[in-house]
Amino acid sequence: MADKSKIIVSGIAFWYPLGGVFWQFLHYLLGLRQLGHDAYYVEDSARDVYDPSTNDFTPNPDANISAVAPMLEKYGFKDKWCFRSHTSNQQRCYGLSESELNELYHDADAFLNVTGAQEICDEHLRIPRRIYIETDPVASQIKVAQGDETTINHLAAHDCHFTYGENIGRSDCLLPTARFNWFPTRQPIILDSWQHSLPPGDSYSTITTWKNKGRDITWNGETYYWSKDLEFANFLTLPWQSKVTFELATNPDPTSKTLLEKNGWRIIPSIALSLDFNRYRDYIQSSRGEFTVAKDQNIRLKSGWFSDRSACYLASARPVITQETGFSNHLPTGQGLFAFRTMQDILFALDKIESDYPKASRAALDIAHSHFSAQVVLQSLLSRAGL
Repeated sequence: MADKSKIIVSGIAFWYPLGGVFWQFLHYLLGLRQLGHDAYYVEDSARDVYDPSTNDFTPNPDANISAVAPMLEKYGFKDKWCFRSHTSNQQRCYGLSESELNELYHDADAFLNVTGAQEICDEHLRIPRRIYIETDPVASQIKVAQGDETTINHLAAHDCHFTYGENIGRSDCLLPTARFNWFPTRQPIILDSWQHSLPPGDSYSTITTWKNKGRDITWNGETYYWSKDLEFANFLTLPWQSKVTFELATNPDPTSKTLLEKNGWRIIPSIALSLDFNRYRDYIQSSRGEFTVAKDQNIRLKSGWFSDRSACYLASARPVITQETGFSNHLPTGQGLFAFRTMQDILFALDKIESDYPKASRAALDIAHSHFSAQVVLQSLLSRAGL
């Protein structure tokens, strides 16, 4: 690939306009640009978009465009983004015109389908390299093994397949690997974007959706769950067993919120926080560290998945305590990053961090630099994709 090649990044930033999602795709765009490529962001979809104000879906993307486009342009992607909406009610291009989008499809050297959410159309098939980047493993591997034709056809429209499930294919991972060759990758982080001078706060925090429905999956007679509330329930009494403060930016139902608060958790609304992309970053940077759980699917099947948000905490020099999914086979743990299975593991990690917080903070930042630098992650991905 030439030093200055056109690469399209596609994802769900307009479809789901929240802070964690926006930063995920901005890291790809900035990282590709740092490597010398001409990066564009495109969504080209017939789906309705998510409206955070109503917690529902709408065919009208205007509010989402108004939230995301100025931020893309702030970071230097003016005239390098497009949202083409072709729902049952309309077909309209935002950003690039229809003719400019078609020209981009004609000239592009590669297409990165990050999250795999972009439907593949004829224009995409003419791009020389189509790269599938799976950020949430488990469902696709199981659906392929079950012979799901929709999943198989979608994956087959790509030349190569990457996954954040870095443990897939190892002996301790229980996921099937039939038909497609999955290359491990991880979140690219623009480290400069997370440098700051804020002092550490008083609470270990995370930003998460409390309950998700409709994405549980059954494999070999076992049901594997998607929703994080089931895992938080296993560690409900953590605030009473430790000497530090815990805060969840989330959206629990009233009963769950009352139960959490009775057990010492501080709760703040997550949607308002995530709607402001800069506030989302500030919240992470002003935390003391992250405590979070993973989804049952990744825990029991040992996919090796690791969170985008957790990588941002590390890049902000904030230690991370997160549930083991097999990621410790691939990332260093025991200093700035801790993998836990039990309550005792969590309490040990807290003692280790609090006994020398500056050391744990430096270790977190070192992990971000050595394992999540966008230039290193993306150069490896492009090289293995044959670019």
